[in-house]
Order: sequence, then C-alpha cells, then structure tokens
Amino acid sequence: MKIFIYKAYDKAGAKTDGQIEAPNQAAALSELHKKGLLPAEIKEYQESVGHLFGSSKKVSLAELEFLTAELSLLLSSGVRIDKGLDIIRRSKAQPALVRLLTSVSSGISSGQSLSQAMSEHGEVFDPLYINLVELGEASGQLPEIFAKLAEDLKFRRDLQRKIISSLTYPFVILAVCILCIVFIFNFIVPKLSVLFSDPEALPWYTQALLGLSNWMQDYQLLLGFGIVGATFLVLQLFKQPKFVKVWQETLLKIPGLSSSVLTTERIRFNSALAMMLEAGLPIDKALDLAKGNIKNQTLQREMEIVRNKVKHGHSLSPSLKQTSLYPDFYISLLEVGEESGNLAKVFDEIAKRSRQEFETWTEKMTTLIEPLLILLMGGIVGGVVVVMLMSMVAVNDVGF
Repeated sequence: MKIFIYKAYDKAGAKTDGQIEAPNQAAALSELHKKGLLPAEIKEYQESVGHLFGSSKKVSLAELEFLTAELSLLLSSGVRIDKGLDIIRRSKAQPALVRLLTSVSSGISSGQSLSQAMSEHGEVFDPLYINLVELGEASGQLPEIFAKLAEDLKFRRDLQRKIISSLTYPFVILAVCILCIVFIFNFIVPKLSVLFSDPEALPWYTQALLGLSNWMQDYQLLLGFGIVGATFLVLQLFKQPKFVKVWQETLLKIPGLSSSVLTTERIRFNSALAMMLEAGLPIDKALDLAKGNIKNQTLQREMEIVRNKVKHGHSLSPSLKQTSLYPDFYISLLEVGEESGNLAKVFDEIAKRSRQEFETWTEKMTTLIEPLLILLMGGIVGGVVVVMLMSMVAVNDVGF
C-alpha cells in the first residue's frame, strides 16, 4: 500500500487535507470520492534518502510524543487501542508515523498485544517504553502509563531543544567571523596591497598579512574541501564504538563539560527511574531499564555494578554513592527516601533539581561563549585593520 497526500474540498466547500492509503492514485481518488471529497491535489508521498541531520523515514521524537499523548487521551476517553491507533493514523500524522501505526495495527489484528507489536520497532520504541506499556497492559493502567511516557518524552524534547538553542547563537557568530575573514583576505587586503611597490621592504607584519592573503586566495578551495572532509571523517568516527567510548571518557575529564554531562545523564536516569517505580516495577528491574536511558558508556557500566549490588542485597544509597552520577547532597535525599519507602518521589525530585542545574549551566555557558566569540571576531577584524593602517604609515619610509 502507498501513502497519498491530498488537498480537497468537502460538500460544504471547506478545505481539508490529509493522507490516505491506497494501492495506486486511481484507487486513492476513488476512495476520496466515496468520502464525499472533491480532490484539488493528490500526490504520492516519496520518502527522501536522508539529509545531514537524519532521515525523514524515521519517526521523530516530536512525533513519538504526539503519538503517546494522543493514545493517553483516547484511552482515557474509553476508546479501544485498535480504534485509537486508527484515529491517529487517519489524522494529520506524518507519513513515517502512519507507516508505523499501520504496522502496529496489523500486529494487533494478528493477535499480538500492543507491547509485542511495538517491540518489533526497536528503532522507535526503546526497552523502557515497551516494558512500561507491557506493565500497563497487565495492570489495566495504560492511559496513566502513556501519560507518564508522554511527559518524559516532552521533557526529552525540551532538553534537546534547549541544547540546540544554546548552541545556535555561538555558531552563528562563528559563521559570521569566518565569512568576515574570507571577505577581508579575498577582497580588502588584495586591494590595499597595490599601495606597496616593494613588498620585501615592508615590515614583517605587513608581509605576513599579504602572504596569508595570497595563501587564502590560492588554497581556500582546498581548505574548504579539507574542512568538509574532516567533518565527514569526524561523523564517521562517531559511528565507531571504540572512538565513542574514548570520547565519552574524555568528556568526563574536561572541567566544565563533565558537570553538564553528569547533570544531563542524571536527569535521564532519575526521570526514567521515578516513572518506573511509580508504575510498580521492582528496584532491580527499574535500574536495569533506566540504565538504558544513560548515553555515556562509562556511567552505564557504573549503573550496571549498582544493579548487581542491589540484586544481591546491598542497599541502594551506598551503592549509588560509589558512582559519579550522584553528589553527596543527592545521596542524603536518597537515604531519606529509602528509609521512608518514598524512592519514586525522591528520584523525581532529583530529576527536577538537576533540570534546574542544567538550565543554569546552559545560561552561564551561553553568556560566557557569546562575548568570547564576539571578541574573537573583533580581534581578527580589528587586527587586520590595525596592521593595514600601520603598513600604510610605513609606506612613507619604504616609498610607493
């Protein structure tokens, strides 16, 4: 079956759009006419191969959050899961999500449970998601489970957006700085170089500036290809497990960055752990699943050790104290939660406090990076201007 995107008018003349599944365009048109719609435009959805930031074939985090929140709302309203999936599929969902829902619906129709049908799409639904859905099916609390999952996905999307937004402005300034350098060495310096009749008699700083300008004009294309090649190489290296492991270990040793990595991982781990404990999972099982939310392999290994200790009867708080993820203040909170039997609430509180820490760190770093990059750009541009002015003054000594 193919997916066709259409724009049409209903019997009242109102505009409507959406997508429809059909074996071909003629069948899609026929189906629209049966629904009383007059098609104005219809075309088959073509999946692109991909682009720099990912592939359109994949269900995005925003789409997964939309699906989870909609399922929570529909199930809370008494709609059956198969009917709910069909409603979302026929709504204005993206084609990649439509294909996913079609596959999940087919699995349910063939006798699979929802968790089993979702488990066949591991690239979209992680083990934590699947296990919580399975728990919700067993306990009859699927709407509540989906509501908690939607909240967690919303936080992850907000975290992703904050990281991107905090890096956007510095990168824009850096790009402007690079463009200024290219413009100066390609247009400004060559025009001023005609003022000097005897380059060898010029001061060393003027010769260096003119030489750099000549080098830029001769090799800037090669330099550009080199930068693109280096970027591609780095992207390939990040697909190698050994390089990723070394990189993650290095991040934990860099002052400033290590605190942000630990805070981010603490948020992921604690929010997942709180959600699972509230759902009723035993602590060893919850630790095993929450460990998968941690991206850093070094911290993952530490949490695996904690899980094994807890499984063999050790207390949770002393075991977590031996990891890099929890400062002493959070350990004291966990000790209180362990004694009172309120661990889920404590883990949720740690996640909230860690979010505030991360937001504060992001604001500080953005505030620090922006003026540094502006100073860098001003220093380079101003340095070139000063050198050129000094060179023009020196012309009186060396002659035209």
